[in-house]
Amino acid sequence: MTSLREMKEKQYIPTKTFLRMLTKGTVSFGFVFITNVRDIKKISSIKKVKKEYNRPPRRYTLPAYNENMKYSDSNEKYLRPTLYCDHRCPEIISLANELGAFRKSEWEYCEAAFEWTKRNLLLEISLLNELPETLKRGTGTCVHINNVFVALCRAAGIKARYKMFAAIQSQATYDEMYDPIMQRWYDALGYFSLEADIEVYINGKWEVANTAPTPERQAAMGVPITKFGEESLGVWFNAIPGTMFWTESIPYGLDYILRFLFKIAPGTIDNINANVNRLREKGVEIIKQHGGEKQYDEFKRADFKPLFPTMNLQKRQGIVFER
Repeated sequence: MTSLREMKEKQYIPTKTFLRMLTKGTVSFGFVFITNVRDIKKISSIKKVKKEYNRPPRRYTLPAYNENMKYSDSNEKYLRPTLYCDHRCPEIISLANELGAFRKSEWEYCEAAFEWTKRNLLLEISLLNELPETLKRGTGTCVHINNVFVALCRAAGIKARYKMFAAIQSQATYDEMYDPIMQRWYDALGYFSLEADIEVYINGKWEVANTAPTPERQAAMGVPITKFGEESLGVWFNAIPGTMFWTESIPYGLDYILRFLFKIAPGTIDNINANVNRLREKGVEIIKQHGGEKQYDEFKRADFKPLFPTMNLQKRQGIVFER
């Protein structure tokens, strides 16, 4: 059983910033629920609507594990196991060794772990779970996917932490992923999801990364294909002022709102996941049209102008996207 001292040391207990976000989220969900009861009832069960989402096949085979494989067993901050991120499981250890842990330079290894995670794990809205389940499934939320990257870094003895923030989504995400109910929740709150970039400590400096979107999904969003050392902020996310915090661990309560949404509107979750699949397919075609990933990325970086949202919270009109 986790002691209170360990909860505090590893930052399982939510910060004041995160608690404020949870409070606002609860109020927002309650408001939209009360004012949209009829619509919510229509999509409250996937049994009442045609199920659209089919999980895509896993893109990889995990390497075999043996007890002689090397891994970090340090209990130092940013290297020890944390909530939903026990990097000492066989699945992570075997994968870390296959990717070159303790053989490559720290930068080269982190690049390899970044590319593997980014290209192999696919976005699916689901509840938080332990690492072996994520790797067995091959899908997860942005947090699941980035969590695998954190674990791979820690398994190789490289410090990793979460830079969390309330994210303003890109216009493409808002338009093409969310159904009307989800858009109302988003607008009522002013922001919808808690996201995270990951920072790893290499050569005395924290380097940033976000492994969540595949190249295909980034093409569908109309953004460059990001590399290790590049963040999501200003590309496909923007952070709401005053919501950013750094933490060693995923905090308790992260999936509180998501659990509520799964309970009352699983049809909405199904719609979002189906839309993610369609976005990925759209991205495949966009990359083909440009002649490949390299050509698409070079073209996009040459004229990329991200959307920088402004918010009008006084009248709670949601988010207005402007160039």
